[in-house]
Amino acid sequence: MPVNRDDFDMPVEDYNFSEISGVPSLIDQMAQAGGFTATKLAHARDILKGAIAKSQNDGVLNWLSFPACLCATGTRGFFVEAIKRKAYNVIITTCGTLDHDIARTFQSYYHGAFELDDVELGEQGLNRLGNVIIPNECYGEIIEKSVLPWLDEIDAERRNMNPENPWVGFGSIELCWAFGDRIEDEGSLLHWAAKHRIPIVIPGLSDGSIGAQLFMHRQKNPDFMIDFLADEQVLSDLTWTCDESHALMIGGGISKHHVIWWNQYRDGLDSAVGITTAPEHDGSLSGARLKEAVSWGKIHPEAPQVTVEGDASVLLPLLGSDLFG
Repeated sequence: MPVNRDDFDMPVEDYNFSEISGVPSLIDQMAQAGGFTATKLAHARDILKGAIAKSQNDGVLNWLSFPACLCATGTRGFFVEAIKRKAYNVIITTCGTLDHDIARTFQSYYHGAFELDDVELGEQGLNRLGNVIIPNECYGEIIEKSVLPWLDEIDAERRNMNPENPWVGFGSIELCWAFGDRIEDEGSLLHWAAKHRIPIVIPGLSDGSIGAQLFMHRQKNPDFMIDFLADEQVLSDLTWTCDESHALMIGGGISKHHVIWWNQYRDGLDSAVGITTAPEHDGSLSGARLKEAVSWGKIHPEAPQVTVEGDASVLLPLLGSDLFG
């Protein structure tokens, strides 16, 4: 794009804290103040507001993708609120999201520190996730105690519905809804996804504690299966029939890739916001800026899009205070 001197006509303005009445007005001033990532955050807020305003319209897909680690923190509240409000109507995440959501329904996680001695923690049955401490009884033990009986119930229900082939169509979407139907905790994202029948797709379903429960259930029921291609059929139907498609993608990996992969079949996303802490120079998808996806046809060339560099546990609460306030 050629540089034209007259294009640069928006002056940088200092923050006026006496005029900040809340997070929305703070982000408004970020747009005027500049300061590198602040400008990007304000742009992201505007893109997301536009997408969420359309989320209840027929033919509009609002994708939300994120890694499990954030659900071990209070940032899970952003995802719960987004699903509760039906701001997003298709969710892509990793197996650990189910692990943490179910575990925290029954037990608490605790504040720790990055600097703790991991050998000593392990000896005391304490697991460290960043600066979050998860005792054994608050994770694997409670998940096994809860999920295996649920799987027995789900197994019986499916066999009653379709004795000849009970597992056709039973992918991660149906599994998440079956779990959510059994969770009465309104702080659970699975609860709200099931209540609103919002699809949650877990492309890597075996990679976590829930995957281990599924494997253990199969030891007693050898014909038990997860029809993961049933999830892909749902995503195909949604993608090929939508009029607009927008996305908020936190981090990278399999969750982000699944969003942009399906959107290449419709000439790309119509808007996109990414949040990441990863560098792009190693070629990773987690670090790839959204503009790279344009070259693959996964984001439309004219689509509003921005990658915001920063910790989602800081940025999502700021965005949520504006978007859901």
